[in-house]
Amino acid sequence: MLDSLSFLDAAIIIGFLLSVVLVGSAAARRSSGSAGDFFLSGRSMPWWLLGVSMVACTFSCDTPNLVTDIVRTQGVAGNWAWWAFLLTGMLTVFVYAKLWRRSALDTDLGFYEIRYSGRPAAALRGFRALYLGVFFNVMIMATVSLAAIKIGQVLFGLSPVATLLWATAGVAVYATLGGLTGSIWADFYQYSVAMTGAVFAAVYAVNSPEVGGVSSLRELFAHADVSARMAMLPGGEGGLSMLMTVLILPVAVQWWNVWYPGAEPGGGGYIAQRMLSAKDEKNAVGATLLFNFLHYAVRPWPWIIVALVSLTQFPLTPPDQQAAARAWLGANPELVARYDGATTTAAAAAALSDTDRAIVRQAKADAAGTGSLARAFPKVEDQFLRHDIAYPGMISKMPKGWLGLIVASLIAAYMSTIATHLNWGSSYVVQDFYARFINKKATPRRAVLVGRLTMLALLALSGLVALCMQNAKDSFDILLQIGAGTGLLYLLRWFWWRINAWSEIAAMIVSFAVACFFQWGAAPLGVEAAMRDAGWFAIMDYSAWKLVLGILATTAGWLTLTFLTRPEPPEVLRRFCEKIRAGGPGWRKVRAAAPLPPPAAQGKWDVPTGLLCMMTGCLAVWSALFGIGNLLYARTALGVTLCVVAVAATAATLRLASRIKLG
Repeated sequence: MLDSLSFLDAAIIIGFLLSVVLVGSAAARRSSGSAGDFFLSGRSMPWWLLGVSMVACTFSCDTPNLVTDIVRTQGVAGNWAWWAFLLTGMLTVFVYAKLWRRSALDTDLGFYEIRYSGRPAAALRGFRALYLGVFFNVMIMATVSLAAIKIGQVLFGLSPVATLLWATAGVAVYATLGGLTGSIWADFYQYSVAMTGAVFAAVYAVNSPEVGGVSSLRELFAHADVSARMAMLPGGEGGLSMLMTVLILPVAVQWWNVWYPGAEPGGGGYIAQRMLSAKDEKNAVGATLLFNFLHYAVRPWPWIIVALVSLTQFPLTPPDQQAAARAWLGANPELVARYDGATTTAAAAAALSDTDRAIVRQAKADAAGTGSLARAFPKVEDQFLRHDIAYPGMISKMPKGWLGLIVASLIAAYMSTIATHLNWGSSYVVQDFYARFINKKATPRRAVLVGRLTMLALLALSGLVALCMQNAKDSFDILLQIGAGTGLLYLLRWFWWRINAWSEIAAMIVSFAVACFFQWGAAPLGVEAAMRDAGWFAIMDYSAWKLVLGILATTAGWLTLTFLTRPEPPEVLRRFCEKIRAGGPGWRKVRAAAPLPPPAAQGKWDVPTGLLCMMTGCLAVWSALFGIGNLLYARTALGVTLCVVAVAATAATLRLASRIKLG
């Protein structure tokens, strides 16, 4: 690894690794006293530190790769697939953050046994602890590690295993020693380094000799591939299908009806973990508000600019060349079979010559549209040769000295996310499974020890899964599909008494079954071909239809089972309603059956005010996002106007938010 770096680059990287391990590990003594200290930092964290930690968790080395993949294949507008989640983020800020902190839970899965009752609630908590803490968590960490593998191959020519060993060594130390406190302290430091590196990468990409600096941006934007992908709203050649898939579906449906880690409707996962670790409700709300501003308005543009420049450095394979490559592959099946190792005949088993191997590799890349990347990086394995390697490809062009800073920033992004997921996943395994079902009398030291061992196991398992993966975008789509249809339930369970444990069990089972069907069962049955023949794809593409059908099936499933089963016992509903001070028409029947404290003690129901804050908050962030983008596109008048709107909307949001009662 060090042979491909200058001495200064190597010194920066090694110095960063040592410093972040020291920062994270400094909390070891503070985090070892109890499970509450290890997993929740003693509930003493301030809003600004938590807000930065939240955004650092969602900023990993796979994120710029994912954004680059989206921009190169769908254009800037393709980012609406995750920009739309701002709606649920702002809803969490102004409606749900205070409720989570008010619950005083150890993990968000503890919600099941204060909202529901009996064996279904306990079983749901235990199963979800392993389902989310192990399966889902490992999938997410594997996606992050996949990006690290691609960066290691492009920048240093490292093998996948070598990359994982380098990447995980430091985080394994400070995450297991420092607990959540160590992770949060390290997050603040790592986010600063990661953003510095991302901004510098964008500045250098624009000022590189191939582009010629800011004065040449207009020429860059005139490049055919770049201009076709600059639009922030979908349109053009994609027609109605592109508009529905990229914008209308995410904004109208996806944000409130799809569960995705880090953007859970109503909050959850590591976002809820940080809200639960806040000093009080005000700090929980302030942290999530800061997170949404940083996550959506500040971070995206450095990556987008690098992705746009990458289209000039690693241009897309033209359609006619793709067609020619597919034709060549079809005319040479024996060479392709030998290259893929998919033949068993003695003659075909003979090793391909280096020349034939290079020809087949290039043809396959041209057919997939990644021909320029294949030529630029001949050592990258076929499994990892996708559009997302264009980002580390651009990083490889950075000058000596600065390359070390960029690599350190990517390492920082990787470590912050992995440390968060290790702590979050192990908190589920320890507090919601081990201490709840295996060893209810576990001492604080035993619980912390089990947590640390769980972290190491999760880290190793995620590395093994990463070695089998290919593309971050594919994993993103699969996780969206698994969560399709569950979001509405997670929003309503706080405000509608009729939802019970069986509602959640049904949603979980149906959404997973539908995702498995589309992943493995739909193709053999010819579902996609039938939909294409029926003209469905003129409205939305296949991935969007899968999401919509998943939402419909899952929603119908959990609503049906809700009304076929009994509601939770009145005393359980009453305790929950009193604990979180729930209000509104959804709890009217519970309040009437068992009178709760008078309205003055409960406080005015402020959800309508929260919804208004949500809308003005979204206006503020989206205006800032597109204002910055238009300024970078040299559309000064529109950019300045949008920034002014962002400031005004922010002021209105803060004024409205002051009416929400917080403890």
